[in-house]
Amino acid sequence: MLIDVMKKRASVRKYDKNKEVSEELLNALLEASARTQTMGNLQLYSVVVTRDDQMKEKLSPAHFNQPMVKGAPVVLTICADFNRTTEWCNNRKAVPGYDNFLSFMNAASDALLFTQTFSCLAEEAGLGVCYLGTTVYMPGQIVDVLNLPKLVMPVATLTVGWPDETPSLSDRLPVASFVHSETYKPYTPKSIDEFYTPKEQLPENQNFVEINKKETLAQVFTDIRYTKRDNEALSETFMQTLKKQGFIS
Repeated sequence: MLIDVMKKRASVRKYDKNKEVSEELLNALLEASARTQTMGNLQLYSVVVTRDDQMKEKLSPAHFNQPMVKGAPVVLTICADFNRTTEWCNNRKAVPGYDNFLSFMNAASDALLFTQTFSCLAEEAGLGVCYLGTTVYMPGQIVDVLNLPKLVMPVATLTVGWPDETPSLSDRLPVASFVHSETYKPYTPKSIDEFYTPKEQLPENQNFVEINKKETLAQVFTDIRYTKRDNEALSETFMQTLKKQGFIS
């Protein structure tokens, strides 16, 4: 069952260099993934498939040169796409109005739903997948490399291939930490302790704190991994790219 697959899933960053992902399998997964939920049945996404090594080389800097970009047989860039729908409207005597932030959010939601569905199906088929959050850090570079037109914005990247590693499972918060019954319940110091202390006490996380010379695990995230300064700078870059792509004025 897919539930059993998901309980054991982990991001795969190393791939068998001698085993390609066939066009037949990839196309079957892409086709099946298109059955995922979509706003107005418009399928507001596009997927750029990258197999060529030179193209991977060009994409790599946009993902901070993470080795799986060049090491994976296939790199998928999933884009929020209102360009195709706009062209359809223009060719059918309809006047589109999708050059706005709400339309981007709708298309991004479609694209991310597709991304997750593809990931689940690929992993169930035995493939390894890694989701690259770096896509939204330097989207302008990706736009240029992939020649993305107006109203197309990269929102997710997957590296895909046959696994050449068996990564250990990373920790997850308990269900009670993120499920709220009927209304959102406030978090208290007591509940924060209950939900986060087991995570903080894991040897790998304690080591993480030590090597980064911090007092708490939370400080590693606020002071080193995802700083306010970086978040603000990357937000500005993202908004500039949204403007370039025509989603905001």
